[in-house]
Amino acid sequence: MDNLYNIESNYGEGEVVHLEWNEHIRRRPGMYIGKLGDGTFADDGIYVLLKEVLDNSIDEYMMGYGKTINVRIKEGVVSVRDYGRGIPLAKVVDVSSKMNTGAKFDNKAFKRSVGLNGVGIKAVNALSDSFVIESYRDKEAKRVEYNRGDIVEDSNILPTKERNGTSVTFTPDREIFEDYEYKEEFVINLIKNYVFLNTGLTINYNGQNFHSENGLADLLNENMTADPLYPIIHLKGEDIEVVITHSNQYGEEYYSFVNGQHTTQGGTHLTAFRESLGMTIKEFYNKNFEYSDIRAGVIAAISIKVEEPVFESQTKTKLGSKDLVKDGPSINKFIRDFLKKELDNYLHKTPETADILLKKILESEKERKAIAGITKLARERAKKSAINNRKLRDCRIHLNDFKNNDKEKSCIFITEGDSASGSITKSRDPNLQAVFSLRGKPLNCFGLTKKVVYENEEFNLLQAALNIEDGLEGLRYNKIIIATDADVDGMHIRLLLITFFLQFFPDIVKKKHVYILQTPLFRVRNKQKTFYCYSEEEKLAAIKEIGKNPEITRFKGLGEISPDEFRNFIGKDIRLDSVKLKKEDLIKEMLEFYMGKNTSDRQNFIIDNLVVEEDLTD
Repeated sequence: MDNLYNIESNYGEGEVVHLEWNEHIRRRPGMYIGKLGDGTFADDGIYVLLKEVLDNSIDEYMMGYGKTINVRIKEGVVSVRDYGRGIPLAKVVDVSSKMNTGAKFDNKAFKRSVGLNGVGIKAVNALSDSFVIESYRDKEAKRVEYNRGDIVEDSNILPTKERNGTSVTFTPDREIFEDYEYKEEFVINLIKNYVFLNTGLTINYNGQNFHSENGLADLLNENMTADPLYPIIHLKGEDIEVVITHSNQYGEEYYSFVNGQHTTQGGTHLTAFRESLGMTIKEFYNKNFEYSDIRAGVIAAISIKVEEPVFESQTKTKLGSKDLVKDGPSINKFIRDFLKKELDNYLHKTPETADILLKKILESEKERKAIAGITKLARERAKKSAINNRKLRDCRIHLNDFKNNDKEKSCIFITEGDSASGSITKSRDPNLQAVFSLRGKPLNCFGLTKKVVYENEEFNLLQAALNIEDGLEGLRYNKIIIATDADVDGMHIRLLLITFFLQFFPDIVKKKHVYILQTPLFRVRNKQKTFYCYSEEEKLAAIKEIGKNPEITRFKGLGEISPDEFRNFIGKDIRLDSVKLKKEDLIKEMLEFYMGKNTSDRQNFIIDNLVVEEDLTD
């Protein structure tokens, strides 16, 4: 105890340092943009950089200035040009390189802005190898060029023929974003959300125009993979827009936005919407329905505008604000009052929709009661299994550990067999990686009701491990990784698990939580070098690299890979394939063809598409 505060040897004046604004961002990028990444995933940092620049242009549009935004991405270089008011020329340097500087602190200039802290554009500047910002205002222009936040060129104010607005061109720094690449699907999805939320705005991306006339209704039509049971209910008010429908899919599916920001993790506005939706419909029918029955199969979106929104992080994925405006109504009351009036009126005026919705609620109620008797026993079994830790080897940090910065890295491997789960368990990071071990092949659950989730021990325990019985809000892991052998049996297990998720928890796939683990097929080595190869092409390249007499091992299953080797495949170099759903992928039809009882149709499909390749591995 005498030495507890004896830290003079490593804590003196020399240890107290001052970091310039850009150096602080570069040392702690996660504080400003969340994760880094290389563009493989939609929430990687390079997309956050693009979004931060676009947000400023969107704010101009929302204030009534500039109906078109041009975006160009080529070979990693991003350019965004808007036709708003343009940054005041004397303040271009301040706005782009001085922390906590901007116009959005004053609500008179930006009443409903996404970025309020004067940080976003500076983060883009500091994390870019090249950053050029130009402002055009009243026939004059100002241009400033930076390198990693340091000014390279600061031009004088010069005459220009350009229309008013702002142009930003940046190249993410490859020292920070190694081997990055912008994926078109993620960029287009981001741009589509912007136009859905800003009816009348046109965004031109690499020569292709994106525009929406129907706002959130277009967003729902773009994203739904199940047929709606009734026409989309579209309600608009001052500072709020809502769209609602139901389908026969399980679960609840929501898209929520604040000031044009896609709040992928929801927040106070989504919580208020879910509660108010259930309450309004319950009161309309004047029946004591369970809220879960009312919301079963719901597909909805909500967008609200909030003065001075408070988000739980700089990446703005979850709203923390409780009040809509200063000294005004709470967000909860604002949404509740809006739905109570507008949705209630709509259902009274549209009895055909009200009848369809009532039928859906009654069907959900009937199914819930059918499984009520076994649910208690199922929960007890899941709890007992968790205590005994027979199938789940849990990790310490989970997605719902809201205050932990590493929560987004949490994942669970679903694997089959003791040897495979044993290898992963010995190789994993116990803080962030959990393992769930299947016993044999899971049941083909296509065409079955949710009752089977509780009757089937494997599904019941998996549901309990993921904590998704009541929806995605309780999901414990950001990534659900299916880790099976790369053979026919392994592929079949993948299909059965994906069928389970698509059948009962489709939102878990739509929100991109489900992945397939890639593991190497071959190991090629000599005494000096070792290559792990994921394809025949990689194997041939490794053989060529090594030269004479390489040792070639074909991995037949995960259990054959030693824990020491496995550590290479589930660490920072992990290879994952995301399980994705598009609008064209109608879940019911797709599952019916691949997992239904139409054996002859599948057999004919296989015969018609069979490709026999010559074995060249001798």
